Amino acid sequence: MISRRAEEMTPFLVMDVLERARAMERQGIDVVHLEVGEPDFDIPAPVREAVAAALAEGHTHYTHSCGDPELREAISDHYAERYSVTVDPDRIVVCSGTSPAMMLVFSALLEAGDEAIISDPGYACYPNFIRFSGGVPVPVPAAEADGFQLNPGAVASRITDKTKAIVINSPSNPTGTLLSARRMEAISDLGVRVISDEIYHGLVYAGRERSILEFAEDAIVLNGFSKLYAMTGLRLGYLIAPPELIRPIQKMQQNLFICANSAVQRAGIAALREASDDVERMRRTYDERRRFMVKRLRKLGFGVAVEPTGAFYVFADARHLSSNSYNLAFDILERARVGVAPGIDFGAEGEGYLRFSYASSIERIAEGLDRIEGYLEAL
Repeated sequence: MISRRAEEMTPFLVMDVLERARAMERQGIDVVHLEVGEPDFDIPAPVREAVAAALAEGHTHYTHSCGDPELREAISDHYAERYSVTVDPDRIVVCSGTSPAMMLVFSALLEAGDEAIISDPGYACYPNFIRFSGGVPVPVPAAEADGFQLNPGAVASRITDKTKAIVINSPSNPTGTLLSARRMEAISDLGVRVISDEIYHGLVYAGRERSILEFAEDAIVLNGFSKLYAMTGLRLGYLIAPPELIRPIQKMQQNLFICANSAVQRAGIAALREASDDVERMRRTYDERRRFMVKRLRKLGFGVAVEPTGAFYVFADARHLSSNSYNLAFDILERARVGVAPGIDFGAEGEGYLRFSYASSIERIAEGLDRIEGYLEAL
């Protein structure tokens, strides 16, 4: 007998694409990976050195369940320096990646039947985290014609007495767009707690990202080290929450995860305090790739009406090729040997789009788009 929540969880389609691509590679087929949002850079040297030092110095035991106090202080300093907001380190809980942080936050906020508003298109896993916690995801279209931004009026129209949270993500996955400060402030004024996923902060190429804590002290932040510092495999994230939520979240952390990896937490300190030069180098490289990919996709006939200015994704309109993005993505994989993410993975409003990741070298991006050009010519 399998539980209903396990049976009803939808697959993460980009992982299905990636896993099929890996199977092809085991057969000796070269695949260009434009599907997965994983930096291709090595971890910064200070991070690598900090991991080695932590192991040598015996940082291999449990830390405080909320995280190494020095790391929480470094995170607090980071938010003060970058956003001019004061965050008490006691409001920070360090986790083994941002995904466990999501699970803890939604579990702390939602009872059975409670609603959480999300954008559509939006990160594919939000609905499953909400449902797994007993809640109901309520998608609100973020239309291309409106810059793929959540409209505060549309959000307000979906609020009911069951609404317990509004989830925002800026820069956004899959669209790479930023939510304007005006809209962020308007959403924070709707009287519902806002959960802001800030995992792509720092990867911005035009404009400036804003933290929800600049507008609402009682908001919740999700963030981590995977994207900005290329630390995906080290699994380190954190949440910032109001004081009344910390003890309930801490108790769940103690029972479910105990604490994050102690040596990796030392690496997180080094990332925040010593890796700024590496981060800027990676950001400039992503920007070069972004401009190259947008120009080339448009030349190939894909619609990129909203140019991405953050993260490392281009969300391109492919409805002239197919109304079924899942089938199209797998056809491109099998015939062109290029992995891309189907838009339907990110919500009903994403159907007909494909997400292209530029977290690969510009040479591999060029090779992948050359292959797609051949695929289109063959059609």
